[in-house]
Amino acid sequence: MNIVIRHAQPEDDAAIGELLVSAFVTGYAKKMPHVVVTDERKRELRAVAEKRAVAIVLVAELQGPAGPIGADAARAIVGTVALWPAGAPGNEAWLAGACDLRHLATDPSFHGRGLSRLLLDAVEEIAREQLGAKVICLHVRRGNEGVTRLYEKRGYVRDVSGDLEYPTVSLMAFAKRF
Repeated sequence: MNIVIRHAQPEDDAAIGELLVSAFVTGYAKKMPHVVVTDERKRELRAVAEKRAVAIVLVAELQGPAGPIGADAARAIVGTVALWPAGAPGNEAWLAGACDLRHLATDPSFHGRGLSRLLLDAVEEIAREQLGAKVICLHVRRGNEGVTRLYEKRGYVRDVSGDLEYPTVSLMAFAKRF
């Protein structure tokens, strides 16, 4: 499996949006069946162009020997993650100077193949090396134990001071310091 991590381009927006919706719907159906991904949430996940205007969006692209596999480039994108720099519009980090990591998702048919690790390695390096960040903040839906474990294994530490409570969702805060 040859995976390339790269910055998302405008022509990737539709594929990224559909990947996010598929990953969130499938993930919640499997691990938290009481959670419903609303049409409004699906619209937010599909708003990739707006996200790219303020955040760094990366994709994991499956490539064959001569480039993307298959004629349909959308099929080649198998993962994504977004990073809001410190001070960027929409950054939800609660710590000064921190980047905000969101929308880590992999194609459900590629789960367990290390794509999350590759995406997190790349986005954390960008935060440290290019943005000079000392901290990355993120939020996880309360009760999503598998995702919580993924981040904790990478050194993200629970920080209740950044928790967010919305009418429809409770989010737990985590931060990783470099």
